[in-house]
Amino acid sequence: MIEQMQLRDLGVIAEATLPMGPGFTAITGETGAGKTMVVTGLGLLLGQRADSGAVRAGASQASVEGVWVVPDDGPVAERVREAGGELEPIGDGSAELYLGRTLSAEGRSRATVGGRTAPAGVLSDLADSLVVVHGQSDQLRLRSASAQREALDRFGGGEIAAALRDYQGKYEVRRALDAELGILVQDRDARLREADELRAALAVIEQADPQPGEDEELAARAERLAHAEELRAAAASAHAVLSTEGDDPDVIVLVAEARRTLERAAGSDPALQAFADQAAEIGYRTADLAADLSGYLADLDESGPHELAAVEDRRAVLGGLVRAHGTLQSALDLLQTGSARLAELDDDPERIERLTAQRAAAASAVDDAAAVLTAARAAAALRLGEAVSAELHALAMPDARVEVEVSPGTETPHGRDDVVILLAPHPGAQPRPVARGASGGELSRVMLAIEVVIAGADPVPTFVFDEVDAGIGGAAAIEVGRRLGRLARSAQVIAVTHLAQVAAFATNHLSVVKSSDGTVTSSSVRQLDGAEREAEMARLLSGLADSDAALTHARELLDTARTHP
Repeated sequence: MIEQMQLRDLGVIAEATLPMGPGFTAITGETGAGKTMVVTGLGLLLGQRADSGAVRAGASQASVEGVWVVPDDGPVAERVREAGGELEPIGDGSAELYLGRTLSAEGRSRATVGGRTAPAGVLSDLADSLVVVHGQSDQLRLRSASAQREALDRFGGGEIAAALRDYQGKYEVRRALDAELGILVQDRDARLREADELRAALAVIEQADPQPGEDEELAARAERLAHAEELRAAAASAHAVLSTEGDDPDVIVLVAEARRTLERAAGSDPALQAFADQAAEIGYRTADLAADLSGYLADLDESGPHELAAVEDRRAVLGGLVRAHGTLQSALDLLQTGSARLAELDDDPERIERLTAQRAAAASAVDDAAAVLTAARAAAALRLGEAVSAELHALAMPDARVEVEVSPGTETPHGRDDVVILLAPHPGAQPRPVARGASGGELSRVMLAIEVVIAGADPVPTFVFDEVDAGIGGAAAIEVGRRLGRLARSAQVIAVTHLAQVAAFATNHLSVVKSSDGTVTSSSVRQLDGAEREAEMARLLSGLADSDAALTHARELLDTARTHP
């Protein structure tokens, strides 16, 4: 339950602390005082979208803080700890949870969960386990088919939830098979063309049998062969200088003579021996270089024009692969992966046959799951109609009858059922869909009755009602207040109301008070008791807080709420 909320600079509320606690809390106030800001602040704490327009004029940011009492080891505590937050143990297996949200005038929002900054999505994750909020917009939403189906599913509890999960799982399997089969059938011609083109491309690559880096090696070889004469002349000239068979001394002979001269003189100065050794090394290396050049010349002699032609022919073959695939490596990669892709494409007919059989089995499974879901909803619909009718009798609609109709509808991820809530408000009236036949006051009571009934099957710790008593007055309003009071025996109830008949049954009465200095309007929140509460009740009844008649009526209402809860 919500133990306390603090609002700062939210709407017209400058600063307010709202003590909540167990039971039924009624929030009242003049029109425009900011009662709805309480629900807005609560929505921010529950992860709803932040609107910078909610920041009080002249303030840089608005902030909302809330203290919840939650089980120390439940799903809420687990999610808080996953987000890095902490809980404050208070004994009896309970703990306090601090939530916060700030909203800047520029639209930036920041959330805190258990003292740690967290994404607003964490607040949304916690919301379903903490609070159910109903406002006038929810009454309108009750007119939608999806909302009525969701109400029935909530009431049906685990049986419908299990049937729905089973149906949705099988529905998704069939949907995936439909998509895969559709692609295969729709793209059959394109896939046949792809297979033919891939088969032809692989045949060309396999015939060419390219090797990694072969194109670069051939380019270098072709460059060498194209300049063979220049290379031969350069190599022959260098070889002639190093080693010659003529009478003129070559480099090898001259270096050898230099070495011998140094060795002869080394007896007089040992330092010359080192130079002689260097000359010997130069001689060996010169001889090796001469031999290498001789081999190079022999290789050039063997590489004639016929080899250049063969190299260019091979480069032409590889060039065709490069033009077709971008690079030679891409062609090699296709050779590695193309076989598997070709096998997949060639398997299309058999694959379509297999998928068709699987799809038929999946469709049959969906049919069975849908039938189970429909049966569960139909059984729950009877119980829901009877239970809501009984609740409406306690809400000053003694002759009302509610029926929940489950009929075949369009297949969706939520089943194949159309769910319609029908209302016959008095004897002799034919049940009509609440979407068309219910007045505002009737719709308010139907929604409250549904929520009360569902609370018994799907308990929620806190209910927040934002002026759901719109369109109700007199005895009906008293019964709504009485029913909220009874609901508060098993759950925390917070109601923003403009009716004294509803507020009379509250165990905690908060008033949003508006004040103005002529230039700025601001509001605060006060907890009322005794004479202050009687005055507020009188104001709600007549618009006059000090009217003797209104005060007398207010006391009568409070006495009625105490003596006939």
